[in-house]
Amino acid sequence: MNDEAGQITLERRGPVLIITLDRPGRRNAITVAMAEQLEAALNMLEGDDQLRVGVLTGAGGYFCAGQDLSEAAEGVFSKTRDRGWFGIVDRPPAKPLIAAVEGFAFAGGLEVMLACDLIVAADDARFGVPEIHNGQVAAAGGLIRLPLRLPYHVATEMALTGDPVESKVLYHHGLVTQLARPGQALEVALRLAARVQSNPPQATARTLDILRTAMAMVEASGWSYQRGVLSAYAMHDSPEYSEGVSAFLEKRPPSWAAGGPASHVGPSANG
Repeated sequence: MNDEAGQITLERRGPVLIITLDRPGRRNAITVAMAEQLEAALNMLEGDDQLRVGVLTGAGGYFCAGQDLSEAAEGVFSKTRDRGWFGIVDRPPAKPLIAAVEGFAFAGGLEVMLACDLIVAADDARFGVPEIHNGQVAAAGGLIRLPLRLPYHVATEMALTGDPVESKVLYHHGLVTQLARPGQALEVALRLAARVQSNPPQATARTLDILRTAMAMVEASGWSYQRGVLSAYAMHDSPEYSEGVSAFLEKRPPSWAAGGPASHVGPSANG
């Protein structure tokens, strides 16, 4: 396995497809290659009548650190033509998808998690929207989906501080549906998948379609507004974005210039 490019690994367990973000040396930060492989895995889940549920997890004790920032610094972002951000965010699979989170889900990793239908997390896992620390704005659904799925002030504190929160907080507010002991998130998610797939497939498909469509109707105006805001910005013209990414890659504190608003809104990234 090439840890620089990363990969998506697959395992079938009967009607369940386990999809693993496999780049542990970079905390499973998603490259373009990984986004394309994730899209292909979701297409496989969708197209195989023998598969009923997907479980998405990460290797090495992490879920995902988001966009690979070394690619982002070159203006290359982990999007695919069909499913959009990270090969999942814009169009998740038509079948139920469960996130099994160990370690953390940060930045784009949180947004990938939010594209799933159910979330199981280790009770010591952490979650965050740290894009603001790097002079960016979470553009892959975090700022739209979080305030719809959490109390507004909880979502706002996460987004404006960029600070991580513990899984027990998100469990309390209903975003995480089940907690697991550290190292057991995948096993708990598989037990949940067994409960889901035991129900008839057509009723499951129609139920999920209604749930997803109802949520998408609420989200649609947020996505439309975000597109308008982001369209005014050019990637490499922003001093904040350039400084934020450089500081992250160089492992130093960023130096923000005083003055007016940022001239760029960047993608979700923390890898």
